[in-house]
Amino acid sequence: MIFNDLIAIIVLMETRECLECQMKLSGRKDQKFCSDYCRNTYNNRLNEDANNYVRRINNILRKNRRILAKLNPNGKKTVDGIRLAEEGFNFHYFTNIYTTKTGSQYYFCYEQGYLKLDDDRYMLVLKQDYVK
Repeated sequence: MIFNDLIAIIVLMETRECLECQMKLSGRKDQKFCSDYCRNTYNNRLNEDANNYVRRINNILRKNRRILAKLNPNGKKTVDGIRLAEEGFNFHYFTNIYTTKTGSQYYFCYEQGYLKLDDDRYMLVLKQDYVK
């Protein structure tokens, strides 16, 4: 009788289920999912909130980059801040800041950048190799 109880406990301990669909797993002891579909579905659901946040920020950055590239086809140009705003540019989002030795700060959306000048004007630039 004790032997049968031990077997039942061992069988219960070995019964593993897919974390997504709860289907019985067989095979490797460290297996957590029955298929790639279940693994992807589980992880997508788990990371949905973070992925939506990152996706939203990336969309803003890509839009900013497209606007700068459209307004600056030749690598250097001065435009009004109103023009950037009309195009939908969001000044709160950029990928990095480059500060020159003189203290000027260039804001970049990937390789497209801008420097704020006087009177709400901006000099648009294309990142050069020496700018890290």
